[in-house]
Amino acid sequence: MSSKGTLFTTTQNSIATITFGHPASNSFPSELLHLLTEELHQLSTRTDITLIVLQSEGQGAFCAGASFDELLAVSNFVEGTQFFSGFANVINAMRKCSKLIIGRIHGKAVGGGVGLAAACDYTFATHDSALKLSEIAIGIGPFVIEPVVTKKIGKTAIAELTLSPTEWKTAAWGHEKGLYSKVFETVSEMDDALFSFTTKLASYNPEALSEIKKVLWEGTENWDVLLKERAAISGKLVLSDFTKHALLQFKK
Repeated sequence: MSSKGTLFTTTQNSIATITFGHPASNSFPSELLHLLTEELHQLSTRTDITLIVLQSEGQGAFCAGASFDELLAVSNFVEGTQFFSGFANVINAMRKCSKLIIGRIHGKAVGGGVGLAAACDYTFATHDSALKLSEIAIGIGPFVIEPVVTKKIGKTAIAELTLSPTEWKTAAWGHEKGLYSKVFETVSEMDDALFSFTTKLASYNPEALSEIKKVLWEGTENWDVLLKERAAISGKLVLSDFTKHALLQFKK
């Protein structure tokens, strides 16, 4: 696996499974975010695909969010805004995709990883799928992912997550708040249930599934603009001395 990460898609029985991976706890550099965005756009147009499963590699974290190395390298407002626009573009691609997206959240989700889970239409998780929004501790905030996480769990729960940036919330908490649809003891139990669920769902009328997807995302039509505005907020904050110092401390 390269330092840029990997992304590949397999298809079986009208179900496309996207698998992303990165050596740094499945975090996302810009290039990998771009690849995921493009893949979602492409799959959205395919008539032979009914459902998408989104998953990551390995047995460790599901997704550690944005690439710290790339965050540290940001040197101006344009670069910062472009970097955070990467997650904005992925969330918007998931939102506008004509296929329902089922998340396989096998492990911990941090920052943008929580945003990815929230942008899925239905999620399977395990007891290891703890979650955390650590952004405010490094001088920024979960501005880009806030709309999609709030849509799923509400303002009160996202406040609890955002304002406790060093505290892990359990998978049970995620389930209770609506981020995770189902939580299982083991990965094998989760995978069995995921296979059964997606096989059944893929047998239903694709047009009906596509129409349901539109209903689930009603009221988000302004997000192309909103998420770019949010990316600009983070792009400005990441340049602060506070954030630069905090990121270096996190790297140690």
